[in-house]
Amino acid sequence: MLTLEQCSGFLVAAMLITAAPGPDNLMVLSMGVSRGRRQGIVFGLGCALGCLSHTLLAVLGVSALIAASPQAFTLLKVGGGLYLVWLGIGALRSAAGVAPGRAAAAGSLRQLFLKGVFANAINPKVVLFFLSFLPQFVVAERGDVGGQLALLGILFTAQAALLFGLLGYFSGSIGQWLNRRPRAGVVLDRIAGTVFIALGLRLIVERG
Repeated sequence: MLTLEQCSGFLVAAMLITAAPGPDNLMVLSMGVSRGRRQGIVFGLGCALGCLSHTLLAVLGVSALIAASPQAFTLLKVGGGLYLVWLGIGALRSAAGVAPGRAAAAGSLRQLFLKGVFANAINPKVVLFFLSFLPQFVVAERGDVGGQLALLGILFTAQAALLFGLLGYFSGSIGQWLNRRPRAGVVLDRIAGTVFIALGLRLIVERG
């Protein structure tokens, strides 16, 4: 359904955008450094798979409704910001008594994965990004615009999973080194919490 030219051009643009500094990158990096390699990878994969929800919205046309409604956009924006602030407060509280990387049980990894999915899925900037970015690579003459959008969204998710996974892997190696230095780990945990709160507040107060 997609031509080679479509896929190659889209992947180049998508990887450049994903690799550029942004909220998702900072969250994955801070999670990997403060919690460990595996936690960073799992959270990064969750963030990447959250893109599938935006793909679905783009296909169904709900993103257009959100973009056209300032009230809906503001509600989604404030909700996403509050969630990030909540994640940050949790990280700050855990810094008081939990060493980074200690909670490595399957349940904890599952929770991190779901947090990554949810944090990305409720980000209004990603909703608008998919609304404006994906259609640029759709060839209407080929038909099945919805199918093209779906495939482009899946491609974007796949490359994001790869890049975020690598980011979590290499940032996690730093976290493993810090694990042997509890005091430094507590400082990094507090930095991670501050990053989440700052990103959340930025979503809440930013306009446009």
